[in-house]
Amino acid sequence: MKFGTDGVRGRVGVEPMTASNMLALGQAAGRVLAANAKDGQGGIKRRVLIGKDTRVSGYMIESALEAGLIAAGVDVRLLGPLPTPAIAYLTRTFRASAGIVISASHNPYYDNGIKFFGPDGRKLDDETEAAIEAAVREGLRTNGSDSLGQAKRVDDAAGRYIEFCKSTYPADCSLQGVHIALDCAHGAAYMCGPKVFEELGAKVTLMGAEPNGVNINAGVGSTEPAALAQLVKECGADVGIAFDGDADRLQMVTAEGNLVDGDQLLFIAACERQRLGELQGPVVGTIMSNLGLENAITEKGMEFIRADVGDRYVMAELKARGGVIGGETSGHMLCLDKTTTGDAIIAALDVLSVMCRHEKSLAELAAGMPQYPQQTTNVDVENAPFDKADIASQPAVQKAKADAEQALGKQGRIILRPSGTQPVVRVTVEAQTQALVDQHLPTLVAAVEAAAG
Repeated sequence: MKFGTDGVRGRVGVEPMTASNMLALGQAAGRVLAANAKDGQGGIKRRVLIGKDTRVSGYMIESALEAGLIAAGVDVRLLGPLPTPAIAYLTRTFRASAGIVISASHNPYYDNGIKFFGPDGRKLDDETEAAIEAAVREGLRTNGSDSLGQAKRVDDAAGRYIEFCKSTYPADCSLQGVHIALDCAHGAAYMCGPKVFEELGAKVTLMGAEPNGVNINAGVGSTEPAALAQLVKECGADVGIAFDGDADRLQMVTAEGNLVDGDQLLFIAACERQRLGELQGPVVGTIMSNLGLENAITEKGMEFIRADVGDRYVMAELKARGGVIGGETSGHMLCLDKTTTGDAIIAALDVLSVMCRHEKSLAELAAGMPQYPQQTTNVDVENAPFDKADIASQPAVQKAKADAEQALGKQGRIILRPSGTQPVVRVTVEAQTQALVDQHLPTLVAAVEAAAG
C-alpha cells in the first residue's frame, strides 16, 4: 500500500481498498502515531479521530480502521459524516494525534479513499506517511487486553464545526436577505452546510442533500454545476454554491446562472485581502490556473506563483513563501489566515463577505478577471515505447511545443502534463482567443500521438 498525492484512493473491493488492507492500515497508523505521541498526565493523548463522507463503503472502512487502531493501543473518536476540513479542525481542537478522513472526494460512490491529518490540522508529512507504509509491510500486530485502545462516538462534532465556520464570517457583514441555492452533492456537508448559511441569516434553497450511500456526486455537486445553475434561475437565488463530495472544494454560480470557477473565486479573495492590507506573500495557483488570473493578479501589483496540480503543492508553496491565499481552478481554495486546509464552506463565506462589503453581485466581482479560452485533449499513451513522463521530451513534441509557444508569445500557454492516475498525456492550449486555441491544439495533439506510437 502506497500513499499518493492525496492519501490512498481506489475502487472499493479492489487493492488497496479492501477490508483487510484497511485493518492493516489502521493498525500500522496506530503504531506509528502512538510512537510519535506523548502519553501520561499532561501529555498528548494517543487519540485518533475518524470522519467520513456518505458513501456506503464508509461503514466497512470505518470499522476496519477502528479495529486496527484499537489493536495498536490508540483511542478512537468517531465523528460520523462530516466535511474533510471539519476533521482537520476537530483534530486540532481535540489535541488528537491524528485525524482520518474516509472519502474519495469528487469520485463516484464505488470509489473511496483515506486521508490523514496531523495534530496541527494539516496533511501528514511525507516522512510520517512513509513510516506508516513501512509499518503496513511489517504485518499485523495486536496489543494485549491491558493496552488496547477504546472507541467513543462524538455526538456534537457537527455543532462544533458549524460554530467554527460561522466564526470566520466578519461581524460587520450579514447574510440577512441573501438567497442562496446550495448543492451539497449528496455528500459530507449535507447536514452542516445548510445550517451554517441559515444560522447566519441566509435563505437557503437546497439540493443534493439526500444521500443514500450511492448517489454522492451523481449529477450534482461542484463537478456537475449545471444542475445548480438551473436551480439558481428557477428559484431566483442571488448566488449558487456547489460543494464536492467531501466539501473541501466549491464552484459558485451567479444570479444569471453563469459558473464562477476556482480561479475567479481566488481572484476575488486575493483582491479583498490586498484592499484590506491583509495579503501576505504571493497568491498561489497551479500550472492549470487560467492565464487571465495571472495577468489580473499581477496587474494589481500582487505576486503570482504557480505550483504543480494538487492542493498539497499549493499548500507547500504558501508555507514556503509565507502566503495565505491560494487555490486551484477546480475550487480548492486555501485561506490559511482562517483555517489549515481547503474548506469549501469557509471559502464560500469568504466570497460572500466580499459581496456584502461592496454591495456587489458575484457576477460584478468576477468580471474583474478575464478568462482566456482553454482546451485540453487527453492523448492515450498506454502503448508508448517509453514512460508517459518522457513524452514531452521527445524531439518532435518539443519542436511542436516550441513552434506554438513562439507563435503565441504572451498571448497564450502550452501545457503537456502526464496524468497521475491514467495512461494519458493531457495536452492543453490556452490563448486570448478560441481561434488561437483551435489553431495550435490539433498540431500538438498530433505530435504527442505520433511520439506515443
